[in-house]
Amino acid sequence: MAENEDGQEKSQEPTSKRVEDARKKGQVPRSRELNTMALTLVGVAVMMLMGGRFSSGFEGQFREHLKLSRREIFDPNALLAHLVGGLQDALLMLLPFFGVMMVVAVAASVALGGFNISTEAMQPKLSKLDPIKGLKRVFGPKGLMELLKSLAKFVLVSLVTMGVLWSWRRDIVGLADLDIGVALSDGLRMVGWASLLIASTMILMAAIDVPFQLWQHRKELKMTQQEVRDELKQTEGRPEVKGRIRQLQREMAQRRMMQEVPKADVIVTNPTHYAVALRYDPDTMNAPLVIAKGKDLVAANIREIGREHHIPLVEAPVLARAVYFHSELNQPIPAQLFLAVAQLLAYVFQLRAWEEEGGDIPQPPEEFPVPEEMRHD
Repeated sequence: MAENEDGQEKSQEPTSKRVEDARKKGQVPRSRELNTMALTLVGVAVMMLMGGRFSSGFEGQFREHLKLSRREIFDPNALLAHLVGGLQDALLMLLPFFGVMMVVAVAASVALGGFNISTEAMQPKLSKLDPIKGLKRVFGPKGLMELLKSLAKFVLVSLVTMGVLWSWRRDIVGLADLDIGVALSDGLRMVGWASLLIASTMILMAAIDVPFQLWQHRKELKMTQQEVRDELKQTEGRPEVKGRIRQLQREMAQRRMMQEVPKADVIVTNPTHYAVALRYDPDTMNAPLVIAKGKDLVAANIREIGREHHIPLVEAPVLARAVYFHSELNQPIPAQLFLAVAQLLAYVFQLRAWEEEGGDIPQPPEEFPVPEEMRHD
């Protein structure tokens, strides 16, 4: 197991904050072997695909810029013009190749750790000039791993190169018996395929290096139990963070509560300062349920939602305050308020019957029997 400078074991997986802080410092997984493989393979493949275009293009430039008349030979300005023109034509012809290689270089760099620009990593640090730390990096575990990878690449490329040369030895020797044009064409074709085969060896190196870099990066970011506790104190332990968390929790609870208001059977109001939404289903409930309650602005929102959904709003200040102060959200009302709420619900059910059948308009009770100990006048 990895250990920190204090000798404590880093056994805990890195937190999201730890990973984010590492990205800000420029610590993201990168694989040189992946970059080398992508650039080498794509470079050789593009050269093989565009080889005919390059060949004809350079041939045309040689004919145009290296075939000079007698007057141009003795004219320095003409020679300079041919040189500049030849360079411009060559750059324009190679521009697609350079563009593809640039795209591949960027894509290979961000494929493993994502796109990340760290201003902190760009800042000059005198500690980077410390020769002792430099020697530790060279002769440390990372330096040893890089040495082993370099040796492995050398051995692998050498073996593949010797294998290609040995398998094509007759074809290579046979080029001497061919016409110069045919020999040149076949030779270039052999060089292209040989380069592609040799470059393909980098796939194996990348397949080994990419998982290793991911594992190494995760290992370096691991934390001790003390570091996890300290980070938790620094984030959730701050008063402003706790306050923000409580605020978000209240907002979420209010949103959930407001979503329940349309299900209410009646809303009891103060009429302005308090509002309580009650729901009662005789088939499934033993007592009416408080599904929303609030005061001031929250009470105003409850009343507004109630009007939008045509829920009866009953002004009963004493009952509204009693239910508000002596009941919990999503809990039945206290037993002491059963009689008062029963009269309220009876009025609501009469009101529904009047809306459906007509007749005399029911009148709400003038006073609800709220016990003295439940009153908040």
